[in-house]
Amino acid sequence: MTVVRAALTQAKWTGDKESMIVKHEDFVRKAAADGAQIICFQELFYSPYIGITQDPEFYDYAESVPGPMTERFQALAKENNIVIVLPVYEEEQPGVLYNTAAVIDADGSYLGKYRKHHIPNLPNFWEKFYFRPGNADWPVFDTAVGKVGLYICYDRHFPEGWRALGLAGAQIVFNPSATKPGLSNRLWELEQPAAAAANQYFVGANNRVGTEERDGESITFYGSSYFADPRGNFVGEQGSQGEDEIIIRDLDMDVLRQVRNDWQFYRDRRPDAYDTLVAP
Repeated sequence: MTVVRAALTQAKWTGDKESMIVKHEDFVRKAAADGAQIICFQELFYSPYIGITQDPEFYDYAESVPGPMTERFQALAKENNIVIVLPVYEEEQPGVLYNTAAVIDADGSYLGKYRKHHIPNLPNFWEKFYFRPGNADWPVFDTAVGKVGLYICYDRHFPEGWRALGLAGAQIVFNPSATKPGLSNRLWELEQPAAAAANQYFVGANNRVGTEERDGESITFYGSSYFADPRGNFVGEQGSQGEDEIIIRDLDMDVLRQVRNDWQFYRDRRPDAYDTLVAP
């Protein structure tokens, strides 16, 4: 049996960037000490959730990728022999900004990045003010623990990317998020296990926790981070709804082959019949 011990984080905003970085460095060390081989942080892990309001001051959280943040965590990944999925605010050039996640391998090497494709624009989620849509397809990264794909938050409502990652060979797909109560609660429990089952890989889904307030507006994030297996089942319990936490689970990678042999979704799909799905 081939087992990957994987970790997710969920954390409250501390009030400043450096303390959030230090908090997540501590998460890495604790997870690695518990045998974790890969860890994924929550969406925009070192900043507040900036989409609550539209304010250009938050552009200052953006930086180049690769850049100082990735370099800092490359050293930590190598020190602890752990793969790190690092969701950051990326500045490609002034005024060209993306919601991005970088992947750092266990030897500290930078493997690449994914840019969030689907950008919401809703009350308290004014993300089009801050981000361009991603433009770099659906990369799958060949890491020390296997092939890893990424989706980010609002992406999860769109099935096409989930399937593209499966077709590209993903074994584990992470979906770091910042999600509040309301319309999303049922979908949070439903969509990602369904994507894991439909595409026959593991999904790691993590969400922020705590209440963030700005200019009279506030959001309370509800955590509940979890892993789902290729059959659509939770792997262990969900995380708490309000506390900082590292969710560590053992993922039996042999289940991938078993499920794909039982359900031949990739064999039986009909791309020749799907033209209308991508019509404008």
